[in-house]
Amino acid sequence: MTYQELTEQIQKRKSFLCIGLDTDPCNIPPHLLAEDDPVYAFNKAIVEATHDLVIAYKPNLAFYESQGAKGWQSFEKTVRYIRSCDPSVLIIADAKRGDIGNTSRHYAKAFFETMDCDAVTVAPYMGEDSITPFLSYPGKWIIVLAVTSNKGANDFQFFADPADKRLFELVLERTKAWATKENLMFVAGATRPAMLADIRRIVPDHFLLVPGVGAQGGSLEEVVRYGMNAHCGLIINSSRGIIYASKGEDFALKAREAASQIQQEMARMLQNE
Repeated sequence: MTYQELTEQIQKRKSFLCIGLDTDPCNIPPHLLAEDDPVYAFNKAIVEATHDLVIAYKPNLAFYESQGAKGWQSFEKTVRYIRSCDPSVLIIADAKRGDIGNTSRHYAKAFFETMDCDAVTVAPYMGEDSITPFLSYPGKWIIVLAVTSNKGANDFQFFADPADKRLFELVLERTKAWATKENLMFVAGATRPAMLADIRRIVPDHFLLVPGVGAQGGSLEEVVRYGMNAHCGLIINSSRGIIYASKGEDFALKAREAASQIQQEMARMLQNE
């Protein structure tokens, strides 16, 4: 999917919502536990109920890897179902990979060839050779961690050099030279919305994947105020607030209602852009 195609989908759907499929077997409705693959059954129902309201889904790989081989099967089936249900939806593998070049080549092959995802989150702290293998796939995206939404972001990301340039700013400046807005996005947490203005000064045109709206306390209104650009340029992720809106048999309906509420807010924001 190109930058232009993604922008067109946002305008067409009046949405820049991404649903995070952080599917924990301990939190899904009990009646699904009788299924052969409860995680996939849950994901399938969520996608079926919400795909017209979103531009992306983001499975977090930790929730699948923790289940061993069965978890990988659930992930693979989920990706296939999203493709068959709505091929225009972006599939983001939230894997946060990043290693020496030879290892990264295999990570890129895993997610872009074997699993057929559209994008993968990448940790940039091992440098350029850990990033470039992901860039050899036309039409695929890498999403580099810049400012994350967790408390531990304070441990390293805001350290400043003698020129008072913070580490995340150095990451943005260096990384944007390795790719373009056509295949490079950045993670920017919603729990630090004012920081989005600093990010936009460095990467005004790139898409930002913004986690932390909803259960983590991030404000959609503030993210839009500081982070939206002329093309929208935002993919807002919400996970628990949507997929766990109910633990009953109406879970998919309640997930749709939660997603629809966010999408309607986004439609108004796009109209006022």
